[in-house]
Amino acid sequence: MNDLSSPLGLQLPRKSRRHVPVVMAVVAALALLVTAALIWVIVVEDPLGGEPVAVASIDYGQTDASSERVAVVGVKSGAGELLAPVGPAADPADEVGIDSVGRPGEGPAEDTAAPAGPETAVAMPVQALAELTEEGPFGPLPKIAADGLRPMEAYARPVPSIIGASPKIALVIGGLGLSQTGTQEALRLLPPEVTLAFAPYGNSLDLWQRRARQDGHELLLQLPLEPFDFPDNDPGPHTLLTSNTPEKNIERLEWLLARLSTYVGVMNYMGARFTSDTAAFEPMLAELSRRGLMYFDDASSSRSKSGAIGKRRSVPVTQADLIVDTTPDEGSIDARLVQLEQIARTRGIAVGYASALPVTVNRVVDWARGLEDRGITLVPVSASLQR
Repeated sequence: MNDLSSPLGLQLPRKSRRHVPVVMAVVAALALLVTAALIWVIVVEDPLGGEPVAVASIDYGQTDASSERVAVVGVKSGAGELLAPVGPAADPADEVGIDSVGRPGEGPAEDTAAPAGPETAVAMPVQALAELTEEGPFGPLPKIAADGLRPMEAYARPVPSIIGASPKIALVIGGLGLSQTGTQEALRLLPPEVTLAFAPYGNSLDLWQRRARQDGHELLLQLPLEPFDFPDNDPGPHTLLTSNTPEKNIERLEWLLARLSTYVGVMNYMGARFTSDTAAFEPMLAELSRRGLMYFDDASSSRSKSGAIGKRRSVPVTQADLIVDTTPDEGSIDARLVQLEQIARTRGIAVGYASALPVTVNRVVDWARGLEDRGITLVPVSASLQR
């Protein structure tokens, strides 16, 4: 009976047809595949499914360098933040022993300056080496090792050989350690190629010295020497005086040398009268020679006899070509830095000295950032001894 012949309103039952949904068939197939894969992994124990692989052992080897004595330092990120050193480092706030190393990168990173050159790592002792140290009446003193190694060599910041004959500038920033805030900012901002000179009177000198060494800086110790207008202008306690006997001045020198460690040498703080007096100055330089230290003359006095006496006493002496911040304003500092560049291009190397005034540090940081692009390399002060 078709629709035309069936009574209105009467629905006859139709034969039912069984259809297996397509979705159910797909799900069942996937389940079978997953089950088969799991059985394969469990039985065969090859999760790579038969892909060819090679297994090799890595030999990390051993190093002769002790991480307690030598650290890889002077590595900064593009933002100027100091990266973590190789080997263990302690919190500088602990201040437990000379082998403690300050935590790098303290302070906000967004204001930090990028290093002057490419990111490089150099190996430098961050603590005094036993073979270069002897006990003095006021504390540890530097000495020449039994094999002839001098502190000025052991504690110097290495200069990469790839620099070659390019113009170079050595810059010393002095007065560190007296101001806690100023010292912290200088360490945070200045590139590691800048040499830092510490006054012997600051608080936490051990802490700042360790931090500076870990940052990769070469160090000098500033010695208070008698100026012409002493005592109206007094450099500070334990000043070396022309009126003292040589023995008295050596005693004062030993007190000063024991305030710091891991420095390559010393420099004058004031001292126009003292450095012009051969009888007073020569015994001091002879003692520096005996201890394997260099002498840096900041060129503040034209009467200084450091060069002549140093040559006679076999003391490595280098003198600044100019003082960067005799007039401590931005324009004058910038002009003197440009003058340093001109000297470097003419002579091959130039040496400058500046104080750790905030304006000076900020101008030096900006200047150093583009120095390499101008074809000049920033080097530690010890590199200037070869000129």
